[in-house]
Amino acid sequence: MTTPSQVKLNGSQVAQKGKGKSKSKMPKTKGSEVHAYGYIKERLKELGWNTRNPLRVEGGQVFTQTECLEDSEFKKYLKLDRPENIVKISESKYYVIEAKSTKSRIEQALKEAQEDYAEAINQSKSKKVYFVSGFAGNDDEGYIVKSKFLVNGTWKPIKINGKEASSLISPQICSELLLHKAAEIEDLPVDEELFLKTAERINKILHIGAINKNQRAKVMAALLLALVDETRPDVDANPIVLINDINARAENVLIRNQKSEFFSSIKINPPASKDNHAKYKTALVQTIQELENLNIRSAMNSGTDVLGKFYEVFLKYGNGAKEIGIVLTPGHITRFAADVLDITVDDIVYDPTCGTGGFLVAAFDEARRHANGTDIAYFKDNGLYGIEQEPEVAALAIVNMIFRGDGKNNIIEGNCFSKSLLASMHDGKLSGHFCNNSRLPEVRSPAATKVLMNPPFALKKSDEKEYKFVQHALEQMQDKGLLFSILPISAMTEQGEEKDWREEELLKKNTIVAVLTFPPELFYPIGVHTLGIIIKKGVPHDGVKKVLWLRAVQDGFIKVKGKRLKSPKERNMLDEYLPIVRDFVQGKSPINAPFVPEVFCLKDIDFEDPLVEVVPEVYLDSKMPDAEEVDEAMEMQLREVVASMIRFKKDGSQ
Repeated sequence: MTTPSQVKLNGSQVAQKGKGKSKSKMPKTKGSEVHAYGYIKERLKELGWNTRNPLRVEGGQVFTQTECLEDSEFKKYLKLDRPENIVKISESKYYVIEAKSTKSRIEQALKEAQEDYAEAINQSKSKKVYFVSGFAGNDDEGYIVKSKFLVNGTWKPIKINGKEASSLISPQICSELLLHKAAEIEDLPVDEELFLKTAERINKILHIGAINKNQRAKVMAALLLALVDETRPDVDANPIVLINDINARAENVLIRNQKSEFFSSIKINPPASKDNHAKYKTALVQTIQELENLNIRSAMNSGTDVLGKFYEVFLKYGNGAKEIGIVLTPGHITRFAADVLDITVDDIVYDPTCGTGGFLVAAFDEARRHANGTDIAYFKDNGLYGIEQEPEVAALAIVNMIFRGDGKNNIIEGNCFSKSLLASMHDGKLSGHFCNNSRLPEVRSPAATKVLMNPPFALKKSDEKEYKFVQHALEQMQDKGLLFSILPISAMTEQGEEKDWREEELLKKNTIVAVLTFPPELFYPIGVHTLGIIIKKGVPHDGVKKVLWLRAVQDGFIKVKGKRLKSPKERNMLDEYLPIVRDFVQGKSPINAPFVPEVFCLKDIDFEDPLVEVVPEVYLDSKMPDAEEVDEAMEMQLREVVASMIRFKKDGSQ
């Protein structure tokens, strides 16, 4: 038996373990797992475990290696053996983690966690281990994790959405597995806050790795594609070999999904100076680690657009999105739009400025909610069309759809103004195809039945004004099709060419169905106040039809430390009015909801308005002040009068 020696870790004393159970075990290198201790603790904390000692702190859940034997029941069955951590799920249920110093020993770590520790503890009548994780690696080569769950006396690998878990197990995963008594989980809700924190960390990692902010989108696209398959890139190789491996994997996935033309947009290259190769490699390895800690393959197969949320933070807060016109639409807005427009598998959905694909993902998810497998398969291949002018961003959209099982989508890179979306037939059903405007046939029929879009309003070029994107989209639509677009409020109030478009094109040839003012900080940190407009194509606004006007300036989010985060305390007017807006847009029932001053009403366009301002604030009634507000206003006015008289008296006496 080896007497535990003491080694330093962050100023505290940590005992190396002595193993007494099996003589066949490989001897440990001095301090071999010490480097992983702090990393494991931080990961457990981030996943939601209380990492304090359960015997010393109420609510604590994590025993470290040196603390395991403080529990008499563990000591009774473990003797002198100790895993890296024992995690308390409840008074009777536990989770064991065993670490090894190199990734090549991951199977040994998992085997010892199961056979030497879990099965020993499970001899107890009061405590039982249901979960084990093998954790292997170090700071230089990264870490890998494999986990199992005890089901009816058999240890089985943990899978989430059909993919094996690549991270330590969270309390949420434990609860789901124990509830369903199965080692596989489908559609596990994604921890959005964890994704946001990871996106921020990756931005910092890439910054430290000297990866220019304008190159990070392509690096992220390549890494995500390289992680589609179960085996990870060879992070132990030298920088050039690693980069070539990542590129080869990414290209292979694109080829499989018939999107090989995007490879040139995401291919990553080593820094010109060899002095920066090591730094660049470190950034790639650490980013891969962060993505695997998210169980990225599992998350992408979920029913939530987690990658879109990840992009929202990754690009929005760290990559100069404003400079290149990227305005990522928040997921709750894309879902709202897809729901209101009632996207089905019979639609041809078009987004001429698709960015990372948020609206197309929302459309796909909305259609999938009401469709069978055959219909949704056809819709994936023939119902979704998008164009993005920034090739690296278009590649991110492709990645998003590939992860969601839609690799053969119709997203292309290019200038939407140079292309048309024409109707065609496929297997006897309506479909569409892009055609260069220079080759348009004499007889042509537009394809789109629904449009969801958010023009790049961060751009300042005079020839790319937002209304021109909307007009382009309308020209790709069938009559009576519905368009939802986000626009700066200025696009619906400015004079000049914007006003001419509203009068001559928008109102004379189409119908405005609804206009919604969004929160002023919806696209923070880009300071543009926006609205959403819903238009019916090809039906002139006749001056009789009512328009739904909604001022939804609260959406359930608040600004915290420079970011907009969801808050259960904040009112969500979009959710409140969603049923009313949906029914009105789809014409399902008359609207009996009461008008609310400064919030909601149904009124027709005022064609006598010389400014033609199409915004809710022009049409909503003002709120009548109550008695208390009148008193406050009168008191304030009185104070101002008295203050003015005093100032006048002083000035007159001088």
